Amino acid sequence: MPLTSRDATPGARYARHLNAAGAALPSETVLGTVIEHLRLEARIGGYEAAEAARERSERVYELAARLIGAEAEDIALTESATVAWHRAIDAMPLRPGDRILAAASSYVSSALHLFELRRSRGIEVEVLPCAADGTVDLSFLAEALRRPAALVTVAHVPTSSALIEPVAEIAALAGAARVPLLLDATQSLGQLPLDVAGIDLVVGTGRKFLRGPRGTGLLYVSPRMRERLHPPHPDVRGATWQSGDAVELAAGARRFETWENAHALRLGLGAALQETLTLGVDTIGRYTAGLAGRLRAALGEMPGVRLTDPPAGGGAIVTFVRDDEKPAETVRRLRAAGVHLVAVPAHHGRWDLERRGLDAVVRASVHVYNDDSDVDALVTALGRRSAPAFVSSAARTDVIVVGAGVHGSSTAWQLAQRGASVVQLDRFPDGHTEGSSHGHIRMIRRAYPNPIWDDLVDRAYLAWAELSAAAGERLLITTGGLYARPAVSTTPGLRGPGCIPVDAARAAEIFPGLRLGDEFGAIYDPAAGVLDAAAAMRSLRELGLAHGVDRRTGCRVEGWSADGEGVTVRTADGLLRADRLVITAGPWTGALVPELADLLRVVRIVNIHIGASDPAAVSAPALGPFSVEVPGVGLLYGLPAFDGSAVKIGLDHGPADDPERPQTPVTAAEAATLLGLARRFLPAANGDVVDSVACRYTMAPRNRFAVGALAGTPQVLVAAACSGHGFKFGPAIGAGLADLALGKQRPDLDFLSPGELG
Repeated sequence: MPLTSRDATPGARYARHLNAAGAALPSETVLGTVIEHLRLEARIGGYEAAEAARERSERVYELAARLIGAEAEDIALTESATVAWHRAIDAMPLRPGDRILAAASSYVSSALHLFELRRSRGIEVEVLPCAADGTVDLSFLAEALRRPAALVTVAHVPTSSALIEPVAEIAALAGAARVPLLLDATQSLGQLPLDVAGIDLVVGTGRKFLRGPRGTGLLYVSPRMRERLHPPHPDVRGATWQSGDAVELAAGARRFETWENAHALRLGLGAALQETLTLGVDTIGRYTAGLAGRLRAALGEMPGVRLTDPPAGGGAIVTFVRDDEKPAETVRRLRAAGVHLVAVPAHHGRWDLERRGLDAVVRASVHVYNDDSDVDALVTALGRRSAPAFVSSAARTDVIVVGAGVHGSSTAWQLAQRGASVVQLDRFPDGHTEGSSHGHIRMIRRAYPNPIWDDLVDRAYLAWAELSAAAGERLLITTGGLYARPAVSTTPGLRGPGCIPVDAARAAEIFPGLRLGDEFGAIYDPAAGVLDAAAAMRSLRELGLAHGVDRRTGCRVEGWSADGEGVTVRTADGLLRADRLVITAGPWTGALVPELADLLRVVRIVNIHIGASDPAAVSAPALGPFSVEVPGVGLLYGLPAFDGSAVKIGLDHGPADDPERPQTPVTAAEAATLLGLARRFLPAANGDVVDSVACRYTMAPRNRFAVGALAGTPQVLVAAACSGHGFKFGPAIGAGLADLALGKQRPDLDFLSPGELG
């Protein structure tokens, strides 16, 4: 199990994130803290919001100081570790000929700055050699310190490996020689204990193992060191203009700060620091080192995989290479499998990687939201090799699936587990928000206006049970659902197996969190529930890969042609040949299937998540999936607070959208419209908008689907125009398309034939 619940880490729902050494996933609390302050600034103004948050802002200094055993006045908050480094080094009274002793572990930006100081100020830069275990050679350092030096600088943990430098021993040698020590703790803060006793300067960032926002960092300056430094660019934040040209620097480390900063991000850093301190760095370190050790052991047993960490490596980071694949390609392939890590090229750490003869390494780094399943997913994905991007006419696959949304991924998995060879293509990388399948949760219900859907609904529930069993994860939570409309409406409404009509009073008993007036009646669907969409998409991707799907993201399909031999698909990378083609391209279907283009309409849909003073009042059983036909407005739909996310609402209509243009964020006006409806129908959703998401619906006449073979080209199948209610059918439609692609008849899907769409 992860050390903390994945539920508290929104990003953990969407991928296997093993890149804490790059930018760790923030918690729900950190995310909410940042958003809350930004909204406060929008309401009352930046200065006023800063004043309102003054005590919390001051608390950040205290928390940072506690983390490293310092005092609050020793801490300056900066925009990054690199900014902190620059402010410390540039404040030193360096003269031509001064020596700076730098460890081979130094970060690239630090080295670049030192090179510039050598050019512009005439300093001497000496790179310290390494001992056999990869750490600074302490005997050489002791000898080097026998001559005058201006500074020793070391990275506690480098960017290029899991090396852990012996900070206490280095500090003792520098202290005995009365030479300042600057420690780059960018990769260690939050995963390794650090006590600044004997250290003069420390720089660090918030975005890595502290799990704070990007754009935050800190600088520690010891009291004795402050007297030796003079900021070259004093600012009103760190200095007072007394009179004439008389300037008085701030007493503490804040003399290195500037007035302008991102207050919301700093408050987010404070929330991250508090979480780190509450959990305990020792506890975090033991957990992450244990998980990384398991990964290191598994990689060490894989043929063709070579671990690249030096003997003094440890902690939460593991670096490796695959002998038959460049690290950048390994990372690209793993990301396509939903496993996120990075490649570190030699030019990010030449003093280290070049010395060891490495052009680049793959870096995996775990945190408290990871567990053994993430390690297993990485190892499994690493063991696969993808086919070349170009497939000649002589080498063909059984089926090409275009699209990696819920329908495409369900189809690819179904085909692969039945033994078909499958190439799956998507124009965007995994995790994108351009289409219709992203987001955390979706609704499922048996209530439908026409009995013709009932059989497919039954199949959908069975398919979700099958997917849940295969994934080993509960993807459907039954809560019941209410679907309301004006009581005087004369048009047919929802109905379905097991559904019963209720009045507003009975609806209030079923869902106290939903407030309907007497002018509304409703249908209660006891089988309705919430789908964990993010977990479903992750599971479909992993199941497909486990069964051999050749998944290629970031591959744009330019067109296709069919003949008696099969189908040829044109991509930017070359031609692909297959016996069958399945197009599940969502909003881009019209571009790939011209005969459907005039029937399909792409619209923009927005959703917001709203906070509540009493989350239980907007969670099951007090609230479940619902919809309300609001006269003059349209159909309002919503889902309860679920699995760490706030209550979600949206309207099922929107303006025309162009899928060739990037998705844009939800506007203030769009959010305000939905917030007003929430205040009317969800009395407990009395908080602010805590999250928002935009997506695209592909609408068809009568809100129908198009599922089946194209007229005249039976080797080409399509699933399109989900019209805003297709996600719930994803696994069932995938199974149906797999049947059709493999030659099995599915007369139950005839009512969705593409030829019937118009």
